[in-house]
Amino acid sequence: MAEATQNPTGLLTVRLVTPDRVLLDATAEAVELPAMSGYIEALYGAAPLLAELGAGEVRLHGGSSHEEKFFVAWGFVEVLPERVTILAETAQHPDEIKPEEAKADCEEAQKLWNEAGDDQQKYDEANAMRRVAEEKLISVEHKNDTTH
Repeated sequence: MAEATQNPTGLLTVRLVTPDRVLLDATAEAVELPAMSGYIEALYGAAPLLAELGAGEVRLHGGSSHEEKFFVAWGFVEVLPERVTILAETAQHPDEIKPEEAKADCEEAQKLWNEAGDDQQKYDEANAMRRVAEEKLISVEHKNDTTH
């Protein structure tokens, strides 16, 4: 925890990056993240961690983040005592998500699941597609809810 003395503010530096853009470069007191095994929370001074991202919401609390939320799907997060770096395959602010497209993706995923037959890979792809679409819908539904 020697690094923690370098930043007297007690705030995490948080960066959210996709292959084509930087969505966020801010500070926060805490960051909630959708890891593959469930949600995790990063706090200032936390032990280093590298985790695989699932699909869901990144929620920032305090600092310059203004309680922002972002939908992310797949990628990695690196948590260090003073910094959280989120490398996401897909990331969107809830205002960028079109509910009708997410609903159509849910329907398409269900269709692919129904047609998968004995192909486990097709089932897995359909389930991943549906999870992303459902999490997008949840993100849109709760975009103004600071308690969720």
